[in-house]
Amino acid sequence: MTLRAVLFDAGDTLIRLRGEPGSLLRAAAERLGTPVEPTAAAAVWRRVLAGAGAPDELAKGRDLSLPRHRAVWTELYRRSGADDLAPGLSGALYDLTVDTRSWEAFPDTVRTLRLLHERGVRVGVVSDTGFDLRPVFSSLGLSRWFDVVVLSCDTGACKPDPQVFRAACERLGVDEAATVMVGDNPSTDGGAAAAGLLVLLLPPPPPTGPRGLGHVLSLFGEAPT
Repeated sequence: MTLRAVLFDAGDTLIRLRGEPGSLLRAAAERLGTPVEPTAAAAVWRRVLAGAGAPDELAKGRDLSLPRHRAVWTELYRRSGADDLAPGLSGALYDLTVDTRSWEAFPDTVRTLRLLHERGVRVGVVSDTGFDLRPVFSSLGLSRWFDVVVLSCDTGACKPDPQVFRAACERLGVDEAATVMVGDNPSTDGGAAAAGLLVLLLPPPPPTGPRGLGHVLSLFGEAPT
């Protein structure tokens, strides 16, 4: 069946938090009036990232509601040592991570979405998130390219539940077999395969430069760049 639609994961696929590892933590500390050394901030952030994808952490339901999202993430920040650097840093850090100004699109995101739109491809986002990403998309000029945005905090279901992907396809008005899911996590985004979608998994994002979304365009006859 000819591909007619693309579903994208959001974080680390189309968008990401700005700055070098630990920079957001340092900015939060500065808001509290307690400067933190870059090496110490980066070390805490590495522990956060290492713990964030653990199965027991994902099982806490952080992406099903905003209160749960805040509680689970701030506790992870605390366990990772944020409050040892500055009292109250976990909460301040959380506030920054959900601030629209803390996010950026990858350099090739807008071009990819624009070219898909020009080819008549239906485009949606399927994201596990406990806070509303739509203001982030709007601030980055991405909203105009999305036909559907499906967020776990709205639906009460997370990837890899096949029904999440089926529901997104239904809202797009396309068959699952005519849709590709693009993401970076085999455990969650890979669940689209069970729903009958083609799946394109990207490697971890590079520190700088394009995300590699040109591979998506190649599926629709556009030469990747």
